[in-house]
Amino acid sequence: MGAAQAATKVTFCTNWFAEAEHGGFYQAKATGLYKKAGLDVTIKMGGPQINGIQLLAAGQCDFYMGYPMQTIMAVYHGLPVVSVAASFQKDPQVIIAHQGVKSLASLKGKPILVSQSAYTTWWPWLENKYGFTQSQTRPYTFSVAPFLHDKNISQQGYIGSEPFMIEKGGEKPVIFLLADYGWPAYAETIVARTSMVKDEPKVVAAFVKASMEGWKSYLADPAPGNKLIKQADPKQTAAQMAFALKMMKKYKLVTGDEAAREGIGIMTAARWKKMFDFMVANKMLPASFDYKKAYDLQFIKGLDIKPASGQ
Repeated sequence: MGAAQAATKVTFCTNWFAEAEHGGFYQAKATGLYKKAGLDVTIKMGGPQINGIQLLAAGQCDFYMGYPMQTIMAVYHGLPVVSVAASFQKDPQVIIAHQGVKSLASLKGKPILVSQSAYTTWWPWLENKYGFTQSQTRPYTFSVAPFLHDKNISQQGYIGSEPFMIEKGGEKPVIFLLADYGWPAYAETIVARTSMVKDEPKVVAAFVKASMEGWKSYLADPAPGNKLIKQADPKQTAAQMAFALKMMKKYKLVTGDEAAREGIGIMTAARWKKMFDFMVANKMLPASFDYKKAYDLQFIKGLDIKPASGQ
């Protein structure tokens, strides 16, 4: 992909409306990192009614912002997709409690607001680890009003959003990031079609590298990326984006675990096996399934994009 050559057009579908948690990708576009890599990238926002992995499989996106369990299940059901990098070493999933709650384990038997999707992802892990039960769950309607109204309930959330809304509502919540208690999922993985990995590996490699350089840049100075995020979703406020970035840094979502040693975007076979073993133990998949088809480590090996010190 020389300078004289036309940039390769690619479309990246995100998993939600534009937000700081997508900052590295918007930063790579805003600062010209994609352009420098020979790519002309269109970022398409997701949303609650959009099935991005289906769009990817159907060829309407070239890359998708995925989640390991979703990708493993998609491959199990025959979709030709594969994960090639992980922006977040830690899933931003949290349980949020009121002041006075001392531990995650102490919430056993207490009411927790939980969304439907949790039952096929992290809720069974809480059941296995802490003896939580479905009988203690209540439906989560993506509003923090019930939590603010009732001191006896806890709720699910993402580290950069619900705690911000709760603080705006006048309360300082207690936050338990599930990843810090052993929940093994990556988040915001880059998922590609298997045909693209096979036929256009240089494009995949260029997109992965520029995106992870985007993350390094965003953590250092988010202003260019935030400008594009705000254009894509005007509801995003400067305060919300600043809070989300602060939490991403504090809890090292991008730079923690293996990324600290091996660079942003890293994935390991050991982590994928952990995820698969959990799914098998909870009867989501047969043990005979070849889960290794769901990921490909070649594009992040040796990238070594280390965060700036203090990130």
